[in-house]
Amino acid sequence: MPPEPKTCASCGRTIEWRKKWERDWDQVRYCSTACRKRGVTKTDQALQDAIIELLDQRAATSTICPSEAAKQVDPDGWRDLMEPARRAARRLVDQGSVEITQGGHVVDPSTARGPIRVRKARS
Repeated sequence: MPPEPKTCASCGRTIEWRKKWERDWDQVRYCSTACRKRGVTKTDQALQDAIIELLDQRAATSTICPSEAAKQVDPDGWRDLMEPARRAARRLVDQGSVEITQGGHVVDPSTARGPIRVRKARS
């Protein structure tokens, strides 16, 4: 029986166990070579902080769009930060801080396609 899946430290997507990782599963942190090279930058951390800050400023039931965090971090180049903002939201989901929704329903961050909203995690 394969071990439980993990979450990529860079993009926040689920890493499924693979036979080739059998001996090294405990050391696997990234889902791909691209994520291993990218890692988590200062900008990625700033996006996570912006998401938490924006949610703290709103009502407990409110949501934000990842673009709001991107605009807060870089008002002029926010479009280039859209995918990094989504990655930051997925990492926060793994930490249990937030939930990602589509159409008002919580969705799996690894498989969500299209526009998403981010809200504080509900107990």
